[in-house]
Amino acid sequence: MNFLAPFAFLFAATLPVVIVFYMLKRRRTVRLVSSTILWQKFLAETQANAPFQKLRNNWLLILQLLMLALAVFALARPYFATTTKETGLVVVILDGSASMQARDESPSRFEAARKEALKLVDGLKDTDQMIVLLSAGNTVVRQSPTAEKSTLRRVLEECQPGDTPTRVEEAFKLAQTLAKNRAHVEVHFFSDGAIPAAENLSSIKLPVVYHQFGKRANNAGITAMDVRPHPEDASQRVVFASVFNASTNAQTVSAELRFNGQFIDSKVLNLPAREASSTVFAAEQKQSGTYTLKLKSDDDLAADNEASIISKMPRPVKVLLVSGGNRFLESAIRVLPNVELNTASQLLTGGKGFDIVVLDGVTPVTQPEVNTLAWKVATTNWFESWRTVENPDIVDWNANHPLMRFVTFDDVRVYSTLAVKAPKWGLVLVEAQQTPLVIAGEKGRQRLVWVGFDSLESQLPLRHSFIIFMANAMDWLNPQQTDASQFTLQAGNAFRQPLFENVATATVTTPKGDKRELKLGDQAKELIWSETYRVGLYKANYGTNETSFTVNLMDPAESDITPRSQVPVGAQGAVAATTSKRANLEYWRWFAMGALAVLMFEWWYYHRRTV
Repeated sequence: MNFLAPFAFLFAATLPVVIVFYMLKRRRTVRLVSSTILWQKFLAETQANAPFQKLRNNWLLILQLLMLALAVFALARPYFATTTKETGLVVVILDGSASMQARDESPSRFEAARKEALKLVDGLKDTDQMIVLLSAGNTVVRQSPTAEKSTLRRVLEECQPGDTPTRVEEAFKLAQTLAKNRAHVEVHFFSDGAIPAAENLSSIKLPVVYHQFGKRANNAGITAMDVRPHPEDASQRVVFASVFNASTNAQTVSAELRFNGQFIDSKVLNLPAREASSTVFAAEQKQSGTYTLKLKSDDDLAADNEASIISKMPRPVKVLLVSGGNRFLESAIRVLPNVELNTASQLLTGGKGFDIVVLDGVTPVTQPEVNTLAWKVATTNWFESWRTVENPDIVDWNANHPLMRFVTFDDVRVYSTLAVKAPKWGLVLVEAQQTPLVIAGEKGRQRLVWVGFDSLESQLPLRHSFIIFMANAMDWLNPQQTDASQFTLQAGNAFRQPLFENVATATVTTPKGDKRELKLGDQAKELIWSETYRVGLYKANYGTNETSFTVNLMDPAESDITPRSQVPVGAQGAVAATTSKRANLEYWRWFAMGALAVLMFEWWYYHRRTV
């Protein structure tokens, strides 16, 4: 037997003191007190004519010495040595994502995982160290390497789950970095195994022990939500939603839509097993506000039963066409709804005052500062170099991008184009054998669409795809659409708001109503709020402005709370869930319980004799 606190045996010096007390003869005054038969027998034998007396056989003395000895052993924290291999460093990765809040474990999967992690702390050897990582939307090092068990228990008790998706790749890579140059390392992963398939964990070269939690997959959750203008009525909005049923049985749930807290409509959704179903609501909207969709379902996970989205009243899109004269391009923009078009022969002010700048073969004097569509424009701000290619052969296009929706280049011929190398900020949408023809992306906070050829040097204006492409481009470049996505976040992602005035502090109100103050520097150009771990509506007040933004889970992998018996970690491909327990558990609790049992026996013996 070994002891984690051997200095506690110093308390054994109190054992002789108890014996000395029994040898003393003391003059006593008779008083009525609550006592036991054993105490009464002892008092009856006490004599006061000498300071000491001969030690006699007394059951009370034996019980007291036994109880005190057991208490001393408990304080010394004994454990038995085993033949298990030496660990050295234990890394605990605690999954704190939304699915770990499922209530199929009592009281939740996360609480069950925490309980097992605490048992792992109890099983640490005195030479072991432990690291605690909390993995959710981001990985947080909750405790650096330490052997102090009280600290580890406190840290684990303080860990809380969030409403965020699971992103464990960062946690495992961090664990591998922290365990570098360690001889004996063990990684314990406490999770339900709901890891996205995109997580690349094959490079992990650590021994991983997977502790699985979760018993069933009783859940229906909102996995997507969007709001668009009604195609036939400009005064109305259409709210789209997708609901996933993770259960192996069909479910019937009620979906209720509200706008700024006011009831709009409700529907009964019949959800097939293990499938996603779509639903559509139409609502009249006269002001900017927030649509909230709520599922009334008695399932195991509440974080995905509600989702909200900001919907702002549309305003006309101000477009500046910088061109030497292109009637095809000008007509294609003018026929688009809700567009105010202005034309110019040169861009002199960077497009200030406009939402979108369209450059038609004109190299701007000043670089555009707003979202831009550029036709055959060469600038070093976008590309390192370029050249001209005649009759490029179109080989492929990305039909999944919003810009290419319902657009085809099957029968389009291009006579001449600029040839460039695709930049890091851009995604190639249309590709020729010699060069990209259409590139789209974000550079800083500016959206750019670059077309390498002049529309008049191709057959595109003669095809239906031309007007569809222009409509898609105006919609994708519209800053109002960009703003809508900016104010609707997935849990765990930071909210960013540009500042156009000097603001010293900002106040953020959380969905629970708590107000948090955020200090900003004098030269701050952005308000950044990263504590988006809870779903709901947030409000930010800065200077004279107030902004609302919503945080949702909306993650199919997280709503699918099916427990996984394996996780794809390491070169071996998958790690199966373990049922083994850590050896070398401490036994101080048993000694403490023994001392309590002795005390209760003495109490029982007294009452048995006196009844």
